[in-house]
Amino acid sequence: MKRILIFISLIVFTACSADKKNNDGQSEKKNTDPQYQFAVVQKGGVSTTIKLPAQLAAYEEVSIFPKVNGYVKEVLVDIGSHVKQGQLLMTLEDPELIQVTLQAKENYAKAKSDYIISKENYQRLLEASQTPGAVSPLDVSSAKAKTDADSALSNAAKANWQMEETMLSYLNITAPFAGVITSRNVHPGALVNAVDKSIPMLELKQESHLRLQVDIPEDIASYLKVNDSVTFYVPALDGKEMKGLVSRKSDNINPQYRTERIELDVMNKDGLLASGMYIDVVFTSKGNTDGLSVPKSAVITSTERKYVIVQRDNKLIKVDITTGNATSDKIEITGALQQGEKVIINANDEIKTNDDNIK
Repeated sequence: MKRILIFISLIVFTACSADKKNNDGQSEKKNTDPQYQFAVVQKGGVSTTIKLPAQLAAYEEVSIFPKVNGYVKEVLVDIGSHVKQGQLLMTLEDPELIQVTLQAKENYAKAKSDYIISKENYQRLLEASQTPGAVSPLDVSSAKAKTDADSALSNAAKANWQMEETMLSYLNITAPFAGVITSRNVHPGALVNAVDKSIPMLELKQESHLRLQVDIPEDIASYLKVNDSVTFYVPALDGKEMKGLVSRKSDNINPQYRTERIELDVMNKDGLLASGMYIDVVFTSKGNTDGLSVPKSAVITSTERKYVIVQRDNKLIKVDITTGNATSDKIEITGALQQGEKVIINANDEIKTNDDNIK
C-alpha cells in the first residue's frame, strides 16, 4: 500500500511539473512578442508659430548720377539731410553748355525771322496772283515752297534750342522725392562725368515710409493674404513689438529655397527705424484644415523615405507621407491615410512590417 501511494505521488508531481513548464513556456513566448503603443490619426492641421528673419528697406531709393558733364559748383546737402521733393540738392557748371544753348537760341531766332519773311512774301504774291497776269504761277509756287522750308528749319531750330535748354537744366540737381541723403561722394570743384556710373554723387532714400521684406515658406504663403496683420520685433530697439499689414506678395516661389517674398508697408514718422535694420517676423500658421495629424514620434525618416506604420486588419503597413507644421508633440501629415486609423507611437525603421518589400 505504501508503494502505491509513493507511485501516485510521483505521477502527480510529474504532471504538475509538466504543466508548470508548459505555462512558463507559453508565458515566455507571450512576453517575447513585440508590444507597441498606438495613436489615432486625427483630422485637421497643426497650428504653429514660426519666427523668420527679415529686413527693412527704403520704400523708394535712388542713386543720383550726373546727366551732363560738368564741375560741381555747390553741394547744398550732406549725409542725414532731410529734403523735400523738388528741392535743389547741388549745382554743376559747364560754360561750354551755356554757350551752346545761347547759340541754339540765336539760331532759332534767325530761323524764325526767315520763316516770317518768307510767309509774308508768299501771302503778298498770293494776293497779287488774284489779278490775271500780275504774278507768274511759278513765282507763287516757289514762294510757297520756300515758306514751307523755312517753317521746317524754324521748327528744327526751336527743337534744338529746347533740347539745349533741357540739358542746361540738368546742371541743377533736384530731389525726385522726399527723403534722407544717405551718401555723398562729391565736393565743389570735382569734375563729374555723365558716362561714369560707378559711384553716385548722392544717394537718396525715403525713410519715413519703409518696406519690410521677408521670404516665407510656400506652405505659409499660400494661406497669407494681402492686408493680413503680421507681428514683428526689432532687436535693435530691445525687441520692440510692432505690427503691420501685408501690402504686396510676389506671387513667385523661389525654386531654390521654396519661399515667396512678401512686403509690409511700415510707417516711420518718428524716425526710430532705418533701412537695412534686421527684423524678426512672427507668423502663425493655421495648417492644412484638410490634413491629418499624428504624434511626432510616429513619423520615421530614413534616407529613402518618410513614413508611418499603420495597423490595418491586424497587420503593420508602412505608409509614405509628407509632413507640414509641427509642434513639440504633434506633426501634420499628408498621405494615404484615413482619420481614425492607428499608427505606432515611438516608431523606428527596425520594426518589421507586412510590406517590407513595398517602397
